[in-house]
Amino acid sequence: MLYSVERYLVILLFILFSTQIRAQSDSLKLEGEQFSKYLEDQFYIGFGYNLLLNKPSEAVQRNLSYNLQAGFIKDIPLNARRNFGVGLGLGYAVNSYYSSIVAAETGDDITYEVRSTSEFNRSKFETHSLEVPLELRWRTSTAEEYRFWRIYAGAKLGYVFSGRSRTVTDNGNMVFSNTDIQKFQYGLILSFGYNTWNVHAYYSLNPLLKEGAAIQTGETFDLNVLRIGVIFYIL
Repeated sequence: MLYSVERYLVILLFILFSTQIRAQSDSLKLEGEQFSKYLEDQFYIGFGYNLLLNKPSEAVQRNLSYNLQAGFIKDIPLNARRNFGVGLGLGYAVNSYYSSIVAAETGDDITYEVRSTSEFNRSKFETHSLEVPLELRWRTSTAEEYRFWRIYAGAKLGYVFSGRSRTVTDNGNMVFSNTDIQKFQYGLILSFGYNTWNVHAYYSLNPLLKEGAAIQTGETFDLNVLRIGVIFYIL
């Protein structure tokens, strides 16, 4: 079940999506000097699927490992046509990673076990992060044209201010703040598309958990994340 902050973000996604084209059309009502100094894609909102890489050998993903993100990016054109530039922003993201890896808190230690999916209902890592995206931006836009191709590539730094593990069984829930989740996470990002729909990808360059995480058999693992989804840019 989504928490309230996630529900609000989903509602915001649909509101912004439904008004995106109207907002872009309104942005064409520029005159004089403002008309030659247009900016693009300053707000973003998106959702995606989190794929866990480098899992323990017997671990599997299940349920929907989702990503929700939203934020603001300052568009900084670098040429006179204003179709090439950089973007620096600040955003918020919530990520859930469902798998058969079950985390447990034992005193000051956190242990991990790969269980059969018949032994529990859901098990996940969950993070809430502040993110700083940095993009190199190319697009085919003009001041008169709001339907255009774009390719944005760069990197993203995230600070996890809330990270926890949650396991749901028929006998109840086990939830705790997981201190093994990396506070700082960073990776490469790529967005490309035309007009409203844009494919977005993220590949983490550091593991989700701190070094040394291991399951009870002694097998260590470094969970990396590949995220594929869609992103909407709003003026």
